[in-house]
Amino acid sequence: MFDILDMGASGLQAQRTRLDTIAGNILHANTTRNEKGEKVPYRRRFVVFSPGRADDASKPGVHVSQIGMDDSPPLKKFEPGHPDADADGYVKFPNIDTAIEYVNSIEATRAYEANITMMEVSKSMFNSSLRLIA
Repeated sequence: MFDILDMGASGLQAQRTRLDTIAGNILHANTTRNEKGEKVPYRRRFVVFSPGRADDASKPGVHVSQIGMDDSPPLKKFEPGHPDADADGYVKFPNIDTAIEYVNSIEATRAYEANITMMEVSKSMFNSSLRLIA
C-alpha cells in the first residue's frame, strides 16, 4: 500500500543526485586542472538511472546506478595569456555547455516537483480512504 510513497521518495533522491551532479558541472565549467594540479580539464558528469530501488531492484522505484563521465573531447580556446595555455596558445576547457546544464537543471527540478505532487496526492487519497472507513 505504501509502495507508492517509496516510489516517490526514490524519485526525489534520484533527482537530487542529478541536481547535485549538474551543479558540480556548472561549478567546474572553467576548471582547467585536476585535483593534482595537472593541466587536465574537468570532465562533465551525468547520472544514469535504473529501475527499481537501490536495495531491491524488484521493487518499484528508481535509483542512480552510476555517475558517468562524458567522453567528448575538451574545448580548445585560443587564450595565449592563460597560465594553462599550450605552446600554440590554446587552453583546454571542460566539455560543459552551461546552457545545456541549465536546461537539464530545470528538467530535474520539474521531475522533483512531480514526485512531490505524486506523494501529496497519494497521501490525500490515503486520508480520504481512512475517512471513508472510519
